[in-house]
Amino acid sequence: MAVQPARPVARRPAVRPVEADEPADGPPCPACGTPNLPGRRFCRRCATPLSTPEQRAPLPWWRTVWPFRRRVRIGSGRLLRRTLLVLAVAGLVVAGVLFLPAGRYVFEDVRDKLGGTAEVSPSGVTASASAPGHDAAAAVDGLTNEYWGAPALGASLNCRFGTPFRLVGVVVHTGVSKEPKEFRQGARPTRADLLITTADGEVMKKTVTLNDKPGPQTVRTGISDVVSVELVLRAATGQAEGRPIAVGEVEFFRRT
Repeated sequence: MAVQPARPVARRPAVRPVEADEPADGPPCPACGTPNLPGRRFCRRCATPLSTPEQRAPLPWWRTVWPFRRRVRIGSGRLLRRTLLVLAVAGLVVAGVLFLPAGRYVFEDVRDKLGGTAEVSPSGVTASASAPGHDAAAAVDGLTNEYWGAPALGASLNCRFGTPFRLVGVVVHTGVSKEPKEFRQGARPTRADLLITTADGEVMKKTVTLNDKPGPQTVRTGISDVVSVELVLRAATGQAEGRPIAVGEVEFFRRT
């Protein structure tokens, strides 16, 4: 029967006696306190290493933030698990933005600001009351020298749309003309309510203050699935006998 070789046993380091002729004026050993000459790597009495281990460089700030605060060895499986964890958290954030009401509002508002716009023409327009010769159609004909004339405050202009759309803004031109001299010759609205109806029947109210000057005045809305917009006049200036409250043009814009 063959004899198996014995397992080798590592030799233990032997402790040497201190040499009497070696001066004791160097740094002491951290283990036994024996002085050692500068340049020694190990203690001359107990063989303890005299050099301090190299300090690792500090982690960058982004590695100190959870879940990156610990070092990860490639192939250990931790990197994959932490990547999946980050993706899951990001998915929850995206889901919250898309499905929670507040998050959905912020998401759509950002899209409104980054996207383009296009004008939308109403499929039909009516007024609760109109002055002779200044009916509701004059407010959406694309001309600012023709106007819808409301005989009194409280009159409304209702614009309907055949297809629901995302209403990002309404532009209102007040007065009988965009020319400053002619503008002052008629009554002008200074405050109005926008009643915006969506496809599910919800009505949203927005009160707007209109400047008493010629030119376009933009009202930001940011409402989805709009099917109708009603403009109700609440305050005006320049009113007098025979002067209807003039709304030169109302324009509607959707997101592209």
